[in-house]
Amino acid sequence: MKMLNRWYIAAVLVALSQVSLAQILVGQTAGFTGPVGAGVKETTDGAKLYLDAVNARGGVNGQKIELISLDDNFDPKLAGENARKLIEEQNVVALFLTRGTPHSQAILPHLEKHGVPLIGPSTGAMVLHQPVQKYVFNVRATYQREAEKAVAHLSSMGITRIGIVYADDSFGADGVAGAQKGMAAAKLQPAVLEKFSRTKPDFGAIAPKISQTNTQAVIMVASGQAVVDGTKAFRAAGSTAQIVTLSNNASGGFVKSLGEHARGVIVTQVFPYERSIAYGLVKEAQGMAKAKGAGDISPAMLEGFAAAKVLVEGLRRAGANPTRDKIQTALEGIRKFDIGGLEVSYSPEDHTGLDFADLSIVGTDGKFRR
Repeated sequence: MKMLNRWYIAAVLVALSQVSLAQILVGQTAGFTGPVGAGVKETTDGAKLYLDAVNARGGVNGQKIELISLDDNFDPKLAGENARKLIEEQNVVALFLTRGTPHSQAILPHLEKHGVPLIGPSTGAMVLHQPVQKYVFNVRATYQREAEKAVAHLSSMGITRIGIVYADDSFGADGVAGAQKGMAAAKLQPAVLEKFSRTKPDFGAIAPKISQTNTQAVIMVASGQAVVDGTKAFRAAGSTAQIVTLSNNASGGFVKSLGEHARGVIVTQVFPYERSIAYGLVKEAQGMAKAKGAGDISPAMLEGFAAAKVLVEGLRRAGANPTRDKIQTALEGIRKFDIGGLEVSYSPEDHTGLDFADLSIVGTDGKFRR
């Protein structure tokens, strides 16, 4: 009898240890190196703030979340290949916080083939919103919404000579569509409308046009390094135009890379002011950052933090054994989930998430102000 009891206790201990070691594998592919590296790092750091706190409390339904992150160097082809590896070889139950419009498009076939949900892609591409992509659950607003708001803001200030400079890819075309909606509403025409190569940006021919047309403001729909290079080229050509860019560049790393040209740059935002504790989301993120010694919260970190909250809620609702199908069903059942002053809702017909959009300006201290 004693031997049986010992065997039983040993078996229970082994079972418990296996449960404690069980992990929920979630995959991420993003450009940790390359032109968006600084922003990707900040967004991922924001997500890890929340995921680490959840894991410290025992995880979700007794299992800890392991985020497997692969670097795609901001290359759409590599992003697609990384997604395949994560899904087929690592057997992740979901993808999370990918970065880039053409990159997310390259991932879509893998989601559809294996029925894998993608939560919180760090892109506001309309193609991920309309028509509804079954396996994509957006958390942030669209680029079109941001660009439209930026034009409305400039117009309200009496600025009428607005230029649009954009990367020649799906992201650029998406942002331009929003800017042109804003221009039409304000009854304006672009002072300059120019595109450039995403892989080999060259502003040599564009910069003189910005200066010669006396353009008052330039909306740049591009990755961080391209905006930095463009801004420097415009200034060298003698232009003092107000530079405006979208939330894909809402990171401290982007501001730092602008150097002496940072002050006064407008960056649209898709989450509340990162120092406004009136929002529970911001207060919670600030508290976790302080406890971890992570310093100030940036807009990019807040985006990752919010996306992580939605991921965890989906996993929680999926139950003790969160399969891909269960997570998909759980996410589509989310209605008015309060992430801290903002509500996220999904349904089979709507995977938009949030529609929040605002503007910020880089101050003399190199921080975003609203």
